[in-house]
Amino acid sequence: MTYEPGERPQPDATNQPHSQRVANRRTPPDPAERPAARCGDAPPDGLLLGVAQFNRREYFECHETLEAVWNAEPGPIRVLYKGILQVGVGCYHLLRGNYRGAVIKLQSGADYLEPYAPRCMRVEVGQLIADARRLRAEVVARGPERLAEVDRTLLPIIRLRDDE
Repeated sequence: MTYEPGERPQPDATNQPHSQRVANRRTPPDPAERPAARCGDAPPDGLLLGVAQFNRREYFECHETLEAVWNAEPGPIRVLYKGILQVGVGCYHLLRGNYRGAVIKLQSGADYLEPYAPRCMRVEVGQLIADARRLRAEVVARGPERLAEVDRTLLPIIRLRDDE
């Protein structure tokens, strides 16, 4: 968006100017932040619970669990939790017939997970990214009118690698 000289962007309903709203957007972590530095750590209990809920297709409960873990974590590993959460939200939207929500969240979730591939905290992240993108491609191919025809066996299952 361009502005005339002397014209300033106006706040929106959040009462924040445009530049501040852009700065507050959450984006995948910068590689300089070393997002995967803690990938060798044991997964927290909340992550394991969220994964179990995800795999049972309890996507709403998974969202609540992982949101709590994500909000409690100050470091960049929090984006791993957010990525899993968003893939789950995309699946939730698909099952509820929300085409736009499914397409957006499956994409953003996979994008958030990229810095953590192929594996992080025992989660097979690379496989989850591939599964989310495969599902999203099927959703887009079917389109909003045929969303109910999307093969439900394409819903991802999060795999955990056994401890070595």
